[in-house]
Amino acid sequence: MTRRTTAKTLLAAVVATAFSAFTPAFAWEPTKTVEFIVPAGTGGGADQMARLVQSIIAKHNLMKQNMVVVNKGGGAGAEGFLEVKGAKGDPHKIIITLSNLFTTPMATGVPFNWKDLTPVRMLALDQFVLWVNKENPAKTAKEYIELVKKAGDGKMKMGGTGSKQEDQIITVALQKQTGAKFTYIPYKGGGEVATQLVGKHVDSSVNNPIEAVAQWRAGNLRPLCVFDNERMPYKNKVAGDMSWNDIPTCKEAGVDTDYVMLRGIFMAGGVSPDQVKYYVDLLEKVRQTPEWKKFMEDGAFNQTAITGKEYADWVAKAEKLHEGLMQEAGFMAKK
Repeated sequence: MTRRTTAKTLLAAVVATAFSAFTPAFAWEPTKTVEFIVPAGTGGGADQMARLVQSIIAKHNLMKQNMVVVNKGGGAGAEGFLEVKGAKGDPHKIIITLSNLFTTPMATGVPFNWKDLTPVRMLALDQFVLWVNKENPAKTAKEYIELVKKAGDGKMKMGGTGSKQEDQIITVALQKQTGAKFTYIPYKGGGEVATQLVGKHVDSSVNNPIEAVAQWRAGNLRPLCVFDNERMPYKNKVAGDMSWNDIPTCKEAGVDTDYVMLRGIFMAGGVSPDQVKYYVDLLEKVRQTPEWKKFMEDGAFNQTAITGKEYADWVAKAEKLHEGLMQEAGFMAKK
């Protein structure tokens, strides 16, 4: 071997070492189709978000294997949660969660707790808006509450997703704070709720922004207030001359009630740190795409996104909050 050949060999080795040091390599990645479970019906906020994530991954080739979205909303989402709980150690199932992560086991006594799963990433927090049909005479939340009171106990109907879940929790809180009385009508998903409100089968809803934005844009629904302490920051016009930021908080509108909801990802229990990291990194790539950023603005999401211990701690605090809300509403399962 000549001195020149030796030098070339050494140079090649140095370059290869340097390249491998700066080129990320997954310690683990899926080896078969990944099931993305939605513990809710089709058309709602969780379903829309899951299907967007799946489409972004496919469009940008972010994963070698396929991902399929599967709705398992039976038993207020218990069907989906129990499936992932039973898939302990299986890294090919992920689940998107909403408040039924807490409310379903509390209300039904189903043998499930979020600690049976592995937290991966909070994708966002979702808002709730008080909506009425475009032909409703009320132009503000306070005016609407007065209409409900004048109509008499239970004559006005509030449509929502599921029973003893976030929509009904907000409705109960609204009643306690204002003295108005609704008849709560449960539906399978937020998409159906919006359709029922357009058709005047209910008088109002507390749908998430993404669940009713199409009907608002079409001029069929009207937002009265957002259940948060601050207005939504998005100032681009959505419907007519209104932006999300133009919707007052319910407190501003004289209805002092607030509530935000988790949109987060979990895996089954018993998975490895490398498997969790794969999905953390994958979802971060999703968050950086223009499609995701547009979805966040269109749906007026709070874009808080956390992982690891910070995420687990947030979930633990949210569980305690929901336990208090469920007890106050009388929704806890009898032991």
